[in-house]
Amino acid sequence: MHRLYEFLRRHPTGVDSFWAVLLLGLCALTLTENAMRSPGERVAAVGVSLLMCTVVALRRRMPEKMLILAIVVGLAQLAFDVEVNLYDVPMLVIVYTVASGPCRWASRVALVGGVLAPVLYFWRWPDTTSDSLTHDLFGLAFGAFPFLLSWVLGDRMRTRRAYWDQLEERAARLEKEREQQAKMAVTAERARIARELHDVVAHNVSVMVVQADGAAYVLDSSPEQAKQALETISGTGRQALAEMRRLLGVLRTEDGSAPAGEYVPQPDVEQIEELVEQVRGAGLPVDYRVEGSARPLPSGVELTAYRIVQEALTNTRKHGGPDAGASVRLTYFDDGLGLLVEDDGRGAQHELYESGGADGMGHGLIGMRERVGMVGGTLDAGPRPGGGFRISVLLPAKPGR
Repeated sequence: MHRLYEFLRRHPTGVDSFWAVLLLGLCALTLTENAMRSPGERVAAVGVSLLMCTVVALRRRMPEKMLILAIVVGLAQLAFDVEVNLYDVPMLVIVYTVASGPCRWASRVALVGGVLAPVLYFWRWPDTTSDSLTHDLFGLAFGAFPFLLSWVLGDRMRTRRAYWDQLEERAARLEKEREQQAKMAVTAERARIARELHDVVAHNVSVMVVQADGAAYVLDSSPEQAKQALETISGTGRQALAEMRRLLGVLRTEDGSAPAGEYVPQPDVEQIEELVEQVRGAGLPVDYRVEGSARPLPSGVELTAYRIVQEALTNTRKHGGPDAGASVRLTYFDDGLGLLVEDDGRGAQHELYESGGADGMGHGLIGMRERVGMVGGTLDAGPRPGGGFRISVLLPAKPGR
């Protein structure tokens, strides 16, 4: 049944032609049974029948032209004294068709024609059996009612189609917006994971490089220190692999969360002390202090604080020089968490902490600013007046987004 409906919907002219042929057959029966007509009137009636059936057959393919044809045929009926019969039903059909279509002038012409049709009918074939004005007005109203009803139904169908078209357009627009939002979410997630990978790889690899250089330097003179350095390299590598597994696990799962128990949890503020100890073991002296009453913070804020400290200490090892030292201050406020990371090394060149870096690839500080901005915090970074580098961050207790 559904296939039949779809076939008929795809071939509207074929459906209309079927009804036109059926109407033509009924008109032929009517004209055959009517023996009161003269040969000339019968020929005129046959011509009217053929033209009106053509109106039905082509009403949806050429609605405006068929409306004009129906008007011309109606006027010809008045001129050649061809009275109203079954072949005039297409007038109601074409009024409905143009009223349901987008052409407004044709709809207005059909409405006016429908109102004038009974008036012209009673003018051409007046009712001589009654002289009552009420009877004539009732006849006019009765004759105009089918035309008005056809026009109202057609106009209602036009309004309904416009409403459904509007709904479809809105649904398509919402679908495009959802696709755009999904693409933006994917882009944001890729940027977040890129920052995570940068922080994990940059920090741990720099520790491993420092330890490897130290091990190579003391390999012959102090095998024990070389062994300790190699153990540090091994532990740092395992930690880096564990964090990378967590990030890759997030990518593999459909909902963006790693299976419980399979990957390590995200770093938080409590693990900053372990991070500092690891950096101290790599040869960078770090003074670490916590001020204020520690309390739980949103996971996004804690992860941001950990990554900021990690990136800042990594930059100190890269740019601070061999004799650099660093200090890390965590301060708990009533409305957030403050971070202050300073070093007394050489610091970075001015262009390295500007947007993009000297080579357009300065992702470290750019990543810091993006992280802090995502949780609604503020970041101030730059060289210290007395030498070295300083990073100051204020993170809100509740993420801004």
